[in-house]
Amino acid sequence: MRRYGWFGAYEYGKYLAGFNGNMDVSFCIVNLNAKKHLNGCIASIPKSLNKLSYEIIIVDNNSMDGSVEYIQDKYPSVHWIINSRNEGYTKAINQALRVSRGSYKVVLNPDSILMPDSISKLLTFINSDENIGIAGPKVIDSKGSFQKSCRRGIARPVAVFSYFLGFSRLYPSNEKYTGYHLNHLSPNETNEVGGVSGSCMVIRKDVIDNIGYFDERYFAYQEDSDFCLTAIKNGWKVYYHPDAIVKHIGGQGGSNSVPTRAIFEWHRSYVRYYYKNFAKDYSSIFNIFYLFVMICKLIVAETTYMIKH
Repeated sequence: MRRYGWFGAYEYGKYLAGFNGNMDVSFCIVNLNAKKHLNGCIASIPKSLNKLSYEIIIVDNNSMDGSVEYIQDKYPSVHWIINSRNEGYTKAINQALRVSRGSYKVVLNPDSILMPDSISKLLTFINSDENIGIAGPKVIDSKGSFQKSCRRGIARPVAVFSYFLGFSRLYPSNEKYTGYHLNHLSPNETNEVGGVSGSCMVIRKDVIDNIGYFDERYFAYQEDSDFCLTAIKNGWKVYYHPDAIVKHIGGQGGSNSVPTRAIFEWHRSYVRYYYKNFAKDYSSIFNIFYLFVMICKLIVAETTYMIKH
């Protein structure tokens, strides 16, 4: 089946068997040349649930690696949205969310693998408190090491600079310096946090009905932190729940396809996040200083990449 959707995009597929108007879970994935990992990601979904109904929606940002054809052939029931160009992560994930039917949305990176019952555990936890709107799992890398970025505090300047300057690594037990990745908290304990990673996050439909979708002014990066902060400002709780575990390869969901663009967007997202959420709390001089620091960091990061490659 093929039907046209947004300008510059068309859609393939159908909802999975068992689809009904009261779909339980929608898995929303953005793909950009992630053929190597997509199969493992999709194959892990059924065992991450019990007997809940679900759908899988993948938005492709003009991949050139044959991933679309490969997955369409292997998983014909996956619902596809094909963009004719790279629309960026945030716009693409919103495309998936807008057509999704689930009472719960799972935002998932294509290089993530869900451990058995991981989503079931997150859903059980969310349903233990009607005020929990977003929950994220414990995320590990391919070697089993904890990925600190899967849970976050509120990224105010002190937290960001402490992270950039390495203070959080030097003083991992000092809350003054660990506000970004919350290093002072045990990775094996459930905690209310300021944000969770978009590599895997579960969102109540009610949250989206309340606050809307991800802010598309972020091409990529920090859209997850911004979304969580907006939810918190509107009275929702965000939790990190390590009983659920997800393996995330990292850097394979599209950023490696356009590395220099990814570096630029990563830094721009931090500036946008700061000016949108915190600039009003600081002086004009500090705001200019923050922008200057981020521009300098961008130049160093781009130059370092060019030298190494």
